[in-house]
Amino acid sequence: MLISRHLIEPADFTLEEIDELCELAEQMIIDPIAYSDICHGKILATLFFEPSTRTRLSFEAAMLRLGGSVLGFSDSSASSTTKGESLADTIRTVSSYTDIIAMRNPKEGAALLASRYSTVPIINAGDGGHHHPTQTLTDLVTIRALKGCFEGHTIGLCGDLKFGRTVHSLAKAMSRYPNNKFILISPKELQIPEYITNQVFKRAGLEYVCEVHLEDVIDQLDILYMTRVQKERFFNEQDYLRLRDSYILDKEKMRYAKDTMIVLHPLPRVNEISPEVDADHRAAYFKQVKYGMFARMALIAKMTGSI
Repeated sequence: MLISRHLIEPADFTLEEIDELCELAEQMIIDPIAYSDICHGKILATLFFEPSTRTRLSFEAAMLRLGGSVLGFSDSSASSTTKGESLADTIRTVSSYTDIIAMRNPKEGAALLASRYSTVPIINAGDGGHHHPTQTLTDLVTIRALKGCFEGHTIGLCGDLKFGRTVHSLAKAMSRYPNNKFILISPKELQIPEYITNQVFKRAGLEYVCEVHLEDVIDQLDILYMTRVQKERFFNEQDYLRLRDSYILDKEKMRYAKDTMIVLHPLPRVNEISPEVDADHRAAYFKQVKYGMFARMALIAKMTGSI
């Protein structure tokens, strides 16, 4: 039962609970009208202390499609925090008005702190570099919908693997399932942190390899998860210029990929996926956006006890 629970990080839910959420999301994808009124009379608060487009609108669309209502803010300057109000007091106040809260805050640990003062469920919509569990749920719903299961995949994580919270969360989530292999594609400056390889991959007994060039391994992948390589992460521009084209997915690189591979991206993209790839049947990142709304619909329905 997820009713009245908080979601701060992906590990807060068991594999059985994740499967249950994915199954419900798939049912909602097939027949959304059947769920269009189950949250009638319930209110979602969206408290976004830093800018967001996809995540905030996805939450709002999810609640509205369930028949509920939404209130909140998309800019912290519109809240009483500008007057010096503490996060604890903001949460105490807002939870008096609503049935569930989705919150994004630039400070790591803010969602956990909020959960200690809220009388309604808190959904972490991103807390700095820590966690973004609903993006992970979005990724899982997409993988299950398009690949059929979570097991036995070769997963390529490509780009900024050092600072990318979405790839860290997905690595942790997919490591909970057997027979997955990870290919970690990044410049040495942006390799995945050792705590992920030591505490996640090795602990789960999963195979992983590190590679520098995407084109060398793309033919092995079942899932390619792209992220942006940021110029500002390099110590000198020459290294960035030397490597940047290795992390731009284009039609030429896609020629070598399996016909059944899927390409995911948490968005927004900059130049790491060429627009020419959008028409490829393996490009799933805009499907991923839509599945994210259904993932959040399932989550809200379960956490509010509406289903």
